Amino acid sequence: MLLSSRMLNGKARSFSIIKNSFSQSTHVLPVPIPRLTHRNLPILLSYATVSGLLLKIPLLHSVLRSLSSGPVPSLSLSFLSLLRRSGHMPLDNYSLCAALGTAARMPSVVAGAQLHALSEKLGLGSDTFVLNTLINMYSACSYPCAARSVLDSAPQGASDTVSWNTIIAGYVRGGLPKKALQAFSQMAKGQVRLDDVTLLNALVACAKTCTMGVGKLCHALLVMNGFEVNCYMGSSLISMYAKCGLVEDARRVFDRMPERNVVCWTSMISGYTQLGKSKEAVKLFRDMQIAGMKPDDATIATVVSSCGQMGALDLGRYVHAYCDVHGLGKGISTRNSFIDMYSKCGDVKKAYEIFRGMVRRDGFSWTVMIMGFAVNGLSGEALDLFAQMEEEGEVMPNEITFLGVLTSCSHQGLVEQGYHHFHRMSKIYSIAPRIEHYGCMVDLLGRAKLFAEARQFIEDMPIAPDVVIWRSLLFACRACGEVGIAEYAAERIQELEPNTCGENVLLSNVYATASRWVDASKLRTRMHSSRVTKRPGCSFIEVDGYVHEFFSGDDSHFETEAIYNILLGINALLVAESFLM
Repeated sequence: MLLSSRMLNGKARSFSIIKNSFSQSTHVLPVPIPRLTHRNLPILLSYATVSGLLLKIPLLHSVLRSLSSGPVPSLSLSFLSLLRRSGHMPLDNYSLCAALGTAARMPSVVAGAQLHALSEKLGLGSDTFVLNTLINMYSACSYPCAARSVLDSAPQGASDTVSWNTIIAGYVRGGLPKKALQAFSQMAKGQVRLDDVTLLNALVACAKTCTMGVGKLCHALLVMNGFEVNCYMGSSLISMYAKCGLVEDARRVFDRMPERNVVCWTSMISGYTQLGKSKEAVKLFRDMQIAGMKPDDATIATVVSSCGQMGALDLGRYVHAYCDVHGLGKGISTRNSFIDMYSKCGDVKKAYEIFRGMVRRDGFSWTVMIMGFAVNGLSGEALDLFAQMEEEGEVMPNEITFLGVLTSCSHQGLVEQGYHHFHRMSKIYSIAPRIEHYGCMVDLLGRAKLFAEARQFIEDMPIAPDVVIWRSLLFACRACGEVGIAEYAAERIQELEPNTCGENVLLSNVYATASRWVDASKLRTRMHSSRVTKRPGCSFIEVDGYVHEFFSGDDSHFETEAIYNILLGINALLVAESFLM
């Protein structure tokens, strides 16, 4: 019985064997590939023998490739082993590469290493095709150092551009972007020809490491060599510039692209969001809709994050409704973004509704909900939810989870409970407290007016306190006019950041609270004579779906006169009410 061409058509995923390969007609193998198991391989070999398939090595290679790309890739290795043991097929460079490709898809570094040893034994290690497949196998199995060892031990002239591209891509995929850039540098110094794939991988590595200089060099090489800035290349350039803080350059690349897909739009929106330019991110999302480009879940998550940063609740609700209508936002990450957005915009009830409606939750789902309760003053609910998280035991709390827990304890003044959870981090969950956790504890003690304990806690820290720690203590002193510790904290801040004025402003407020007006006036005079200016505060307000941005003393808004007239009227009413009382 012969193999049929029906075996490799769409649903049966059979082998692509054309009718002219055999003398007459073709016949059907009883077991299609989706249901093929290792037990069926001897039958497959029998059919191959009877059909004359074994006399046609290229067709055997096609069988091996089909098995490799099927639901059980290991079948390809087993069938190859069976063919070799029966003496029907010698191991050449093509069949070896097919086997190495199977090991990469499984992935199995054990099988790959055995094939590597076999390639050396058969003298195929110097074959460029085999060398590149070996490098890819080790990279796919998350062994980038082994892949590099293969490249370094290759004979002179065996490696090519593909070899280096695979090494660089393997480093990027393995979370080693700095090594990827080192390999890119060595490739350039070795005068190996660079192609568009080389530059694409290098740009991804530059984005991950914020290496602006190399990123700009890659962009220049793209232009000099006439490579097309397609959607893949364009989105990588946008991401690189945005991660390096050059959002204007990223936008120039975006605007000059002849064609954009959803990834390009998302990369540009994400760039704005990461740099705190939420207003620009939302505007670009609207432009994306006008252009007729349908967003995906990644776009939605990014836009929702921008809405949360600005406090644009109406716009966030619009995006949520858009998702419901178009069937988007069903993934966990997008749901988490909605929880975060609603929490930051003050609608914690809606955030909790989404949280409760999630069929599956990850660690971030619990964490963002706990933080949502904490920042909205619902400390009791935050601690109850954390207790529920521990009780269910589906996911483990992480560093961010404990930040939410400690923040809740701080806002509610639960000193003992705060110490309890702070110590459980390391003792129960083996999580080493970071500077942010120490900051929460200082804030907790400061809010509880335990200033001496807070100062002692800082001095006993195993890591050096930063400006945020001392500023938390200084800020806590303002409410009670604790001048001595406030001055001590201000001195520490001045040592760490001598060119800032924030601590002087806080210290002058402490003096004012303690009715030490002379000291407050002297400090303000010294700030003025030193030409030290306070960085103006910024606030957002959403009106009819449009977000307005204001700075302290700002007069650039197109309705400034009307706004100030309203404020003056409100102030007059408040003054009048105070006299009546």
